[in-house]
Amino acid sequence: MLRALSRCHDPVVRLLAPRNTVLIETVRGRKSRTDPKAKSKLDRIKTPPPVDPVEMVVLKERFTEYNLILRALRLEFKEQVLRKKYEDEVGSAAEERTKKEAEEHRSLMAWNDAENLRLRQIREQRVQKETEAAELKRREAILLRQQELEDYIKEKERQILQLQEEAKDFITMDNLDERIEEALDNPKNYNFAIDKEGRVVKRTAIQ
Repeated sequence: MLRALSRCHDPVVRLLAPRNTVLIETVRGRKSRTDPKAKSKLDRIKTPPPVDPVEMVVLKERFTEYNLILRALRLEFKEQVLRKKYEDEVGSAAEERTKKEAEEHRSLMAWNDAENLRLRQIREQRVQKETEAAELKRREAILLRQQELEDYIKEKERQILQLQEEAKDFITMDNLDERIEEALDNPKNYNFAIDKEGRVVKRTAIQ
């Protein structure tokens, strides 16, 4: 009887039930979490429906494009709402502030252009000085090489002149007899000893 009443007249059941009991409302067609699986569905294997790869790629591209368009529209609407709210709250001060910001931007751009021009002039002067210094260094290196070459030539000329002077005392086939007679007439004794100062301390007689 209570089942029939619970199906048809829920308020009547609430009135007739004792106060200490817990009422559980029955829901037709649903199971609790602890109920086992139905016997008719024990062997059932859920297989997902087949998906066409081409269709999946197309749907993914369209979904991405849809999200981008929707996000852009939301941001645009949000910006319009915020701008309108800001203009309603601030009023004419917004226009004055916009003009002031534009004027400040123009002045900053002019200062930026002037600063860029000044830095470019400084950079050009520095590059010109560096070029002149490199050219001067290159010329000094050329002069130094020329001076070294001249010194080398002068040294070789001096050596040649010295060799020519020394060649006068060379023994040749023409003066061989004279040098032999001169050596016999003026014998030299190289058998002698010297001290630390270079003085001859002992000499043997020529035999």
